[in-house]
Amino acid sequence: MTSLSLGAPAAVGFGERLWRINWGLVLVLTLIAGIGSVALYSAAGGHFEPWAAKHAIRYGVALGLMLVVALVHPKVWLSLAWPLYIASLLLLVAVDVAGKIGMGAQRWLVVGPLQIQPSEITKVAVILVLARYYHGLSREQAGRLLYTLPPLLMILAPVGLVMVQPDLGTAMMVMLGGAALLFVAGVRLWMFLGAAVCAVGCLPIAWTFMHEYQRKRVLTFLDPDRDPLGAGYHITQSKIAIGSGGLFGKGFLHGTQSSLNFLPEKQTDFIFTTFVEEWGMIGACVLLALFALVLVWGFSIALRSQHHFGRLVALGVTAMMFLYVFINTAMVMGLLPVVGVPLPLVSNGGTAMVSVMFACGLLVGVNVYRDAQLPLAR
Repeated sequence: MTSLSLGAPAAVGFGERLWRINWGLVLVLTLIAGIGSVALYSAAGGHFEPWAAKHAIRYGVALGLMLVVALVHPKVWLSLAWPLYIASLLLLVAVDVAGKIGMGAQRWLVVGPLQIQPSEITKVAVILVLARYYHGLSREQAGRLLYTLPPLLMILAPVGLVMVQPDLGTAMMVMLGGAALLFVAGVRLWMFLGAAVCAVGCLPIAWTFMHEYQRKRVLTFLDPDRDPLGAGYHITQSKIAIGSGGLFGKGFLHGTQSSLNFLPEKQTDFIFTTFVEEWGMIGACVLLALFALVLVWGFSIALRSQHHFGRLVALGVTAMMFLYVFINTAMVMGLLPVVGVPLPLVSNGGTAMVSVMFACGLLVGVNVYRDAQLPLAR
């Protein structure tokens, strides 16, 4: 009775925790993954192998992981933020030292039968460590330049390791996602403007460090017709496929660009193109509406959280999902350079699936423990 009068929330039982899980969000995530399985089935020419069956099994396992993560008290993730972040950095170093090389990049670690992409794990680890850091600061402290330097290092360290692989898309996501979390944490706007000016000034230097294929992608983005059979082939075929889908699409299993293999990487980066060619603009709007629901629920969960750590984690995960969807869809439509960012829960890929569902578990967990009391720690 005394604790309640002091404002401490009563302990939440297991049944109440299950009730607080946002089952509507779980349903929407399942629908998105189902669309992914349908698209991958079509990309394989009407076969469950090699992608659709694995995608469905991975989602089932990842869904169980998400529910387990959601039921873990946020104080556990608060205490594990630094260990997970350091572990992700060590995995990135291991990739640079002994990673598997594929498609001109060194991004994977092979552990027995498993192939892991640590850069996907890093996105979630950065969210957790930044949320922990700002959970221990007041709003006034968060706005000071001195207190902004440590989180900048937390962001730039993995960005630098990912760029070495090279993986421009993931590096961009880590940087933009980190910047979004800094903004909602209270970092002053003039610091972002100063960083933007410095970034523009460093572009000529960055250009000299870019790989040749990355330069070609940027030049192709600026002038898509400069090399239609070389660097511009991917995006040209993607735009043809999307345009040919029209309003209602060509129909399930009738996508010509995909079935005739004109569309490269149709099961990963360009799965949205594969889907839109067959289901048209109506299908694209339905899929994007499902993602929009995820984002709306993410913001709602963040606003309901009574502890700063949960609020920042929820906003960080929501920003990550937005960046995934925005960069991938803009990329395949020619609005951004091709940078290799998958469409969450739709593209084929085990590590991306697990990391996204782990992040969604953190998001759901914020809602389950929205009135928890967490210790202040840096």
